[in-house]
Amino acid sequence: MNYYVTTPIYYVNAKPHLGHAYTTIVNDVLTRFHRLDGYDSYFLTGTDEHGDKIVRAAQAEGRGPGEYADEISALFKAAWPGLSISNDDFIRTTEERHKTVVSRFMDLVNRRGDIYFGEYGGHYCFGCERFYTEKELVDGLCPDHGVKPEYIAEKNYFFRMGNYQDWLIDHVRSNPDFIRPERYRNEVLGFLKEPLEDLCISRPKSRLTWGIDIPFDDNFVTYVWFDALINYISALGWPDGELFHRYWPVAQHTIAKDILKPHAIFWPTMLRSAGQPIYRHLNVHGYWQIGLSKMSKSVGNVVEALAMAGKYGTDAFRYFLMREMTFGLDSEFSEDRLIERHDSDLANDLGNLWSRSLAMIQKFNGGLIPPPDTLEPQPDEPEWRGRAEDLVSAWRLAFDSVNPRGALTAIWEYVGALNKAIDSEAPWALAKDPAKAPRLKAVLARLAEGLALVSALFWPVMPGTAEAMWGRLGLGAGDMTTDPAAIRAMLARGRRPTAGEAFFPRIEDRDRKEPKPPKAAKPAETPAPAAKPGAAPAPEGMVTFDEFKRLDLRVARVEAAERVPKSDKLVKLTLSLGDSRRTVLAGIGKHFEPADLVGRSVVIVANLVPAKLMGQLSHGMVLAATDGGELALVGPSGEIAPGSKVS
Repeated sequence: MNYYVTTPIYYVNAKPHLGHAYTTIVNDVLTRFHRLDGYDSYFLTGTDEHGDKIVRAAQAEGRGPGEYADEISALFKAAWPGLSISNDDFIRTTEERHKTVVSRFMDLVNRRGDIYFGEYGGHYCFGCERFYTEKELVDGLCPDHGVKPEYIAEKNYFFRMGNYQDWLIDHVRSNPDFIRPERYRNEVLGFLKEPLEDLCISRPKSRLTWGIDIPFDDNFVTYVWFDALINYISALGWPDGELFHRYWPVAQHTIAKDILKPHAIFWPTMLRSAGQPIYRHLNVHGYWQIGLSKMSKSVGNVVEALAMAGKYGTDAFRYFLMREMTFGLDSEFSEDRLIERHDSDLANDLGNLWSRSLAMIQKFNGGLIPPPDTLEPQPDEPEWRGRAEDLVSAWRLAFDSVNPRGALTAIWEYVGALNKAIDSEAPWALAKDPAKAPRLKAVLARLAEGLALVSALFWPVMPGTAEAMWGRLGLGAGDMTTDPAAIRAMLARGRRPTAGEAFFPRIEDRDRKEPKPPKAAKPAETPAPAAKPGAAPAPEGMVTFDEFKRLDLRVARVEAAERVPKSDKLVKLTLSLGDSRRTVLAGIGKHFEPADLVGRSVVIVANLVPAKLMGQLSHGMVLAATDGGELALVGPSGEIAPGSKVS
């Protein structure tokens, strides 16, 4: 079984940031999953270094494009080890191995009769390095950069992309998972409803010399997209390389949604023209947003990934990105949210499970894991082992469908079950009754099995922590497996866990550089806004319309719900507001089971000052009504999109 995955090769007009890091970490996680699952895997990343933008970026620094590209490409290459990236190759489009393949590929397409010379005039955006039609512009501006394109008329070479439109439509329709998630498949089919224009694939050297020469006309260089996309096969030694024959048949690309069209339309038609098989999957993710705005260098809201990883730990940072974003949707980046995930999931759930499990093995069984095969069978043994097997199936299914968040959710449900088992079994009570010694040993053995399985399952996301946990259980580094039966067999040999520093100690507020968020004021303490000149003051107990307008009431959908440890009434809700997600703690635990809340639509106060409850930040308030002790949640009477404003 083989597996090949690529990131887009990153444009060197900007230094690596969170957006680049997320795509690369996703691919690293997918690659590690496949390696752990027995696949022969290959992971490619690299940099895209030709085109107008690079020339302009270099000129702004008073340098040549080659020198500039060398420096920025080196920053990308140096960044990935610090994020535990395990790529097999790093390709640059300025390498000779790539240039040679681009020339050979273009010659093949030209011999096919799919390249012609012509004149074209259009609206050219230098930021996108592409021509736009009048229909594609938004109020006369580039839809991505919001600037007025420059009208350019010039002679160039064109690729007859329209020749392959019907074939591409049929391929997308016949292969439902070719582009995933489905929303992007539908978007591509929407593009293809209109006739495809031929693609301009050259730039005259009178305007741009920084590029790969057109092999049949040295007065022109290759358009950057026609050049860059070919990296996915040039890195494999196309057309005769052993790597190409081994990995290209199972190729899949991971990209952000802003480059959907080149990958879903340009690239398949190019491959078809050259008589080459096309890739298996195109996996498309959303944007990381800051304050509901797309993260952008020009806006100045870029998050430095290495700084976050250095501050909170590489594994914790990787975990946050994979757990927080639903693949395919946009997500909001918040350092507060990262800390909340760290302390609630990693410190409280996982770290606490690990610490108390090993402490009980040490205290109640002399520091030795009880061998499972020497224990008396327990009544719930089939259920216990079945749960582990179900977890592995759910984990595998989630990763196979490019759903890292789903895989982690399944793991954390199991972590919760292990923590709950400790509370319900109460090993400290079993230890007081010699007659219950077999039950005590069975509980400790199962906890050890669970810890080993969990550490293996989250290895793709948190490799350093997983390897440390696996090793501390006395298991060999080369023996990591997700097979519950194999884990049980290894533990049957008798293992002695080793102590060490706590995993994921809680992040104290004093260690943070930014100030703590202010505590939410009580309603009576909230100062009223200044009245408009001439406006009558509100009677006592009433509010003015201007005061009411300050409330941002939104419809939200409950995506996940769980009880807050050590609280009988607080429930932690993960809410979708359409383009963003947030956590709200609601005091409804005595009236609702968390499982019954998932999927419901509620109304929240979205602009409430964040408040810390039971050590966790709550970013809003769920509206509810009471009647004689009964509690009902306020929500819309019909279907309405999450994020809709209540007015």
